Amino acid sequence: MDVFITGASGYVGGVVTGRLLAAGHRVAALARSDRAAERVSALGAAPVRGDLRDAAALREAAGRADAVVHAAVDYADPAMAEAEAVALRAMLGTIPFVYTSTGLVYGGGAASEDDPVDEATSAQPHKVAGERIALAAGGTVLRVPLVHGRDGSALIQGLLAMGRTRGMVPYIGEGTQTWAAVHVDDLADLFLLALEKPQPGGVFNAAPGDTFQMRRLAEALALRAGAAAVSLSLDEVAGVAPQLAVLARDGAMDGARARSAFGWAPHRPALLDDVRGAVS
Repeated sequence: MDVFITGASGYVGGVVTGRLLAAGHRVAALARSDRAAERVSALGAAPVRGDLRDAAALREAAGRADAVVHAAVDYADPAMAEAEAVALRAMLGTIPFVYTSTGLVYGGGAASEDDPVDEATSAQPHKVAGERIALAAGGTVLRVPLVHGRDGSALIQGLLAMGRTRGMVPYIGEGTQTWAAVHVDDLADLFLLALEKPQPGGVFNAAPGDTFQMRRLAEALALRAGAAAVSLSLDEVAGVAPQLAVLARDGAMDGARARSAFGWAPHRPALLDDVRGAVS
């Protein structure tokens, strides 16, 4: 099929693009810069110049496609909610449509898809709003936990960089906050299944059952960086890197629904094994 994807020049989107191409699909990818166009071309996708605010370009590209994957996100952009709303309304004429959300929409605890989410308690309120738009149009929502593999996600790389530059990798309090994790290649498999076995209006946790405690992650990354794992209070974290306040939340997720609905069979290394393996 012909698939249009946003975010292909990024971490998750790039791996998803490669998986779609390997499965024999043709991929057109949004590229907002020359560098992004070069990256998606190197993957084997056809670049579509534009960004998430370019409704005309998005509408045209989605209209030519048999399916759409929205994997682009910039959590540091304060205007992301507005940009994403524009993008979703431009692209949502095409189904299957897979919307990439996050486990941070939950308020905390061991979360299932039946648990309510609310913009007031979510660490990523614009994702709650985006989910509602996508679901109302018959899209499929994948809620993604911490992603690792192929050098890791922004959080892992940020903590590793902090270890190398500051000599410490922080965790909050006792570090017993429990999170779910998924290997990026297992996640790409799920995206492919969500396109090939559409579940319109469905919400699925992309959680393979791998859970870890934040202290254990900090210790593994500290070992890799030649640093120390250090407990900080929430106030101390705010003074070092305010965005790391999210580490105080619990982020466990139940992924049984995705495995049952799609026949998803994640099998790559667990997060801590992956991070520790990079040390040896």
